[in-house]
Amino acid sequence: MERKLFVSTPERSIREAYIEASSFLEYCGVLEPQRNAQLLLEFVLGLTGTAYYMALPEIFPEDRRKAWEEAVNRKGDGVPAQYIIGEQEFYGLPFEVTSAVLIPRPETELLVEAVLKHADTASRLTVLDIGTGSGAIGVSLALKSPKWQVLASDISPEALQVAQRNAKRLGATVEFRQGNLLEPFAGLAPDIVVSNPPYIPAEDIEELQPEVRDHEPRTALDGGEDGLNPYRIMMEQLPLLVSAPRIIAFELGMGQAEDVADLLRSTGHWNRIITVPDLAGINRHVLGISL
Repeated sequence: MERKLFVSTPERSIREAYIEASSFLEYCGVLEPQRNAQLLLEFVLGLTGTAYYMALPEIFPEDRRKAWEEAVNRKGDGVPAQYIIGEQEFYGLPFEVTSAVLIPRPETELLVEAVLKHADTASRLTVLDIGTGSGAIGVSLALKSPKWQVLASDISPEALQVAQRNAKRLGATVEFRQGNLLEPFAGLAPDIVVSNPPYIPAEDIEELQPEVRDHEPRTALDGGEDGLNPYRIMMEQLPLLVSAPRIIAFELGMGQAEDVADLLRSTGHWNRIITVPDLAGINRHVLGISL
């Protein structure tokens, strides 16, 4: 059955346009239709906060109607609002996002916090951000710790282009390299390695929400048969480095914390293993620290 298209009603108030779009998105099966309608409305009208709420009684501007209909229809087709808007906030910063990169999640901010908590932000440390995507982790660390030398890698050249634009726009000094996980950094002696790699088991990808499954890059999701392949590969690649990092910090999926912790223990490089839960109490990050 072909889905109907959203066509807005002329001479409606902005509030009525919001209600109309919310109903349409709900009909399309979009999760949080009201929230998505507001995000798209703010984007199309260029309004946020108090200015948006004050404008609700006004007549919807005719010159924005085509852009509004296009945005709502794309959302109805399942495109993530962040890709339509072209931006996602992370760690208080606006990051450009495209379909070439995974949309940064709030739980990854806790990975940044964990690294900052356990590292010396005043020292000149070398930090590697592996699988950088939009650059959210590396750029955030570079801005919070200006003395650190931050290098970031991704296997996708399209993702690296997005990350480079984010670093430039936000004023962060980050060196980007293309390649698979640790390979681009052979011969370096990093102090910190941080990574939010693909960790979804391959057979589980089809069960993900359609917005994620159908629109976010598969290379940023697929972690192999059990979701742990990237972690195993990085442990195998450690000899490429002059020395193992003093801190290694990973984000991971539900139920993977103990397996990843065991991988870190098996190398013998880190004598302190820390598990960090997310706000829902799920063990979401594992850190290895050498004392």
